[in-house]
Amino acid sequence: MSKILWKSCLVNPVLLGAVLAASFGAASKPAIAAEVETSAPALNQVSQYGAEGSESLSQVTSVSQLSDVQPTDWAFQALQSLVERYGVIAGYPDGRFRGNRALTRYEFAAGLNAALDRVNELIAAGTADLVTKEDLATLQKLQEEFSAELATLRGRVDALEARTAKLESQQFSTTTKLSGEVIFAVTSPLNNPRTAPAGANSNNQIVFQNRVRLALNTSFTGKDLLVTRLDAGNAGPFVNLPGGGPEATQTFNFGNTGGAFALGWLAYYFPLGDKAKVYIPATAGLQYDYAPTISPALDAFDGGSGPLSVFGQRNSIYTIGGGSGIGVNYDLSKNLGVSLGYLASNGATFAANVPTAGNGLFNGSYSALAQLTVTPSDALSVGLTYVNGYRVPGGAIFDTGANTAGGAIGTTLANTPFAGSTSVNSYGVSAAYKFSPKFVVNGWGNYTTATGIGSGLPGAEIWSYALGLGFPDLGKPGNLGGIIVGVQPYLANSGRLGLGPNAAPVHVEGFYKYQLNDNISVTPGVMWISAPGQNSANDSIVIGTLRTTFAF
Repeated sequence: MSKILWKSCLVNPVLLGAVLAASFGAASKPAIAAEVETSAPALNQVSQYGAEGSESLSQVTSVSQLSDVQPTDWAFQALQSLVERYGVIAGYPDGRFRGNRALTRYEFAAGLNAALDRVNELIAAGTADLVTKEDLATLQKLQEEFSAELATLRGRVDALEARTAKLESQQFSTTTKLSGEVIFAVTSPLNNPRTAPAGANSNNQIVFQNRVRLALNTSFTGKDLLVTRLDAGNAGPFVNLPGGGPEATQTFNFGNTGGAFALGWLAYYFPLGDKAKVYIPATAGLQYDYAPTISPALDAFDGGSGPLSVFGQRNSIYTIGGGSGIGVNYDLSKNLGVSLGYLASNGATFAANVPTAGNGLFNGSYSALAQLTVTPSDALSVGLTYVNGYRVPGGAIFDTGANTAGGAIGTTLANTPFAGSTSVNSYGVSAAYKFSPKFVVNGWGNYTTATGIGSGLPGAEIWSYALGLGFPDLGKPGNLGGIIVGVQPYLANSGRLGLGPNAAPVHVEGFYKYQLNDNISVTPGVMWISAPGQNSANDSIVIGTLRTTFAF
């Protein structure tokens, strides 16, 4: 420091303490160097100072609040005077002042600037009698000594304020944020299976598919969320596979939009009191959008960060129905919650919103869910789920609201056991146990009964179950390994109904998501399905996929 600074400090040690105290209060992090750096350009030093880590400081009203300041310390009276006269003393969260740390000229200048601001506040507030003539003289000398540093700091602040104003004037919205996900997938059947025991090969080729999701997430209160999602892509499922059902559907196989964006999801979440959360989808709502699926690590909500297949993510019961309606979660206690929901199928023509016979909210396909979720500990979760549903002729049971004959998972017989309207009652249990942060076991089972209205046939019995192993952070943070073994929904009593074989279609899947960075992941994986179409005479389906996901 220069002679002027030292003389000022000797004349008024109290004000020196003020500036030093303000320096530590203004600094983002205590200085790590004891000597002043004078060779680097001023702006670079300021940038380095501003880029250092941060520790929150809290104002103190008494020196006794600072655990490392004792009455015998040489600066005790100065600090005490500063608290009473200026109120510029701040302590660290651990209750210490850390007054023995070194600081740079720029930290001292920042503290001097804070002290000047405080003096100006006192003068403006009519309490100028607290500021002595000696204090003002010392501040003037210090201000002259550090004029270059103060000018640099204030110029930087002005530039930041101008930049902030520009960003605020040009930003898209103060309430809406854009998030997106882009999936590139190279996928192909690996064994070229036959479409029937004595039929021709499927001849599916290696394809390079894509799916794009752009979501506008809007919050009006900070606690609610309006989601408007646009979808585009060319990712359709393979055709002419054995069994002809949707067992091989992957999470990105939602269809071909012809290069145009379409409204993929429109929904609103908001709290109702302290214990209830409400979900209102206007289109493409799903039961697992609000009801806990009890599938940690594996459930990626049909995104690009989990299993490859739709079946491998969660209990099959959550794929029964979807569309427009309402869902509510209510916390009965810390460890017990209930979920209730009603969704009317949208379908290809948005049937829930078409005011014609056989459509609408209460006269077309629907699904109503009730679930009890129990979390006895942080490691264990259990869900008991019931779904009641109705399907118009041709509507699949496991269709996620699409109201089509194809369905999203399971065999064709499980999705459409009857030609006419179908009444559905489904019961599911899901459980998960976290053995450690890096090993999670998921298990689920689903039993569904379906009645063909006016068919005169016995009721259909549909079963599905699976065990999933998740390995979060496998290899490095952000990675995910997974193994799923289970049976896709199949019609167990198809023989009694005169509908053919009833072999269980076993599903085995393995994948490994490697997180390249915060925004890009690569997932190789394979899934194998035996007895597709619940017919053991059919060739197995083996599909290999290399999926790359870009998230922003």
